[in-house]
Amino acid sequence: MNRPSFSSVVRFHRQRGRLGLGALLALLVLAGAVVLAWWLLSQPPRVERRPTPVSAPPLVDAITVTPEAVAPSLHGFGRVVAEREARLASRVAGRLEAFTPGLLPGRIVEADAPLARLDDTDLALALREAEASLIQAEAALAMERGEQQRAQAEYQSFGRVLPAERRALVLREPQLRSAQAEVERSRVGRDRARLDLERATLTAPWRGMVQARLLGEGSEVSSGTELIHLVDVSRFWVQVSLPGESLPWLELATEATAGSAVTLTSRSWPAGSARRGELLSVLPSLEENGLQAQLLVAVEDPLALADKNHGSPALRLGDVVRLDFQARERDDLIALPSAALRPGDEVWLLDEEERLRRRPVVVLHRDDHRVLVAEGLTDGERVITSPLGQPRESMPLRTAERGDERGVGETAPATTETRQ
Repeated sequence: MNRPSFSSVVRFHRQRGRLGLGALLALLVLAGAVVLAWWLLSQPPRVERRPTPVSAPPLVDAITVTPEAVAPSLHGFGRVVAEREARLASRVAGRLEAFTPGLLPGRIVEADAPLARLDDTDLALALREAEASLIQAEAALAMERGEQQRAQAEYQSFGRVLPAERRALVLREPQLRSAQAEVERSRVGRDRARLDLERATLTAPWRGMVQARLLGEGSEVSSGTELIHLVDVSRFWVQVSLPGESLPWLELATEATAGSAVTLTSRSWPAGSARRGELLSVLPSLEENGLQAQLLVAVEDPLALADKNHGSPALRLGDVVRLDFQARERDDLIALPSAALRPGDEVWLLDEEERLRRRPVVVLHRDDHRVLVAEGLTDGERVITSPLGQPRESMPLRTAERGDERGVGETAPATTETRQ
C-alpha cells in the first residue's frame, strides 16, 4: 500500500487553511452588514428646524376716486346721404335740343339757372293760337256789350216794368256772361300756352350739383320724362347707429336750440382734418343688424365750397366717416378705467388696513376705456385696477406707493420639516 508523500500532505493542509480563512472573512463581512443594517433601521429621522421667509402680499395698483363732472365718450360710424336730391323731369313733350353748355356731372349749378332746352316750335305756335283765341273772345265780348246797350235802350223806351227773369233775357244778360266766360277761358288757355313755352327750358330749383344726365340730346321726351339728377350741396346728412342707452346723453336739435355737436373724421382725409356737424333727430326705426338706434347728423356746406370752409375735407355721398359726439356732462359720477370693473358689476377696494373688499356698483355707462359709476363708491376710496389670480375677501395687499410694510426679510415662527 502506497503512502502519500510529504509534499502532497503539505499541499493538502495549505488548501484546508485557505478554505477556513475565506469562510471566516465571509462570516465577518456578513456580520458587519447585519450590524450596519440594524443600526440604520434603529436610528430615527432627524428634524432640522429652519425659519421660512414670509411671502409678501401681492402688489396691486389702486386709484383714489373722486366724483367729478364727466361725460361719456360716444362715437360711431355712419354713411353720408343726401338731404335733398331731385330727378328733374320735363313737364312738356318735345325733342331735347341741348343741355346748357358746361352742364356736366360734378358741376355746380345755381338756383333758377337754365339746364336744358326742348324744341319749342310747337309750343310757340300753340301760344300764338291761344292769343288769337283770346282776341277773338274779347271782340265777341265787346260786340255783346254793344248789343246789351241797344237792348237796354229798347227796354227803357218800352215803358213797362218786366219781372226780373224776363228783364234779364230782354237785356241779354246771359249772353254777356257767356261772352265774359269765353274771354276768361281764352285767357287761361293763353297763360297755359305761355307757361308751357317757358317750361321748354328746364331750370334748377335750387343750388346743387349735377349727379348725372339721364338722357342724351336729341331724345324725344314726354311730360314726366327724367332728364337730370341733381343733388343739393347746401347740406348733407350722415346716418349713424348708436346703442339705445347713449340717447339720454345727447341733445336733439329743435327750432329754439341746437343739437349736440359732432366731430367727423375719416381715414381718407389728411391727418388732423375734421368737419363739424349737428345732431338733428333720432329715426323711428332701429338698425337691422344690431338693433341700435339710428341718428341723423347734419353737415353744412359738405363739399367745402364756402370761403369759411375752404381747405376743409369734402364729404362725398356714400362716404363712411367716424362721428364723435359731444355728450352732456354729469357732476356726480366717478370715472374708472375699464379694467377696474370686475364681472358682475363689482369693484375691488383697498381698505385702510390694506385688505381687499368687494363691492357692487351701479354703472351708468361703459366703453372700451372707462366706466362711469353712479352709485356704490364714495369720495376718497381706493379702487384696485390691477388683476389678481385668486382674490379673496380681506386678503392682505400692498400698493406701489406704500410698498411691503413688513418687509420681505422678516421671519415667522412657522417651520418646515426636512428629512435628512
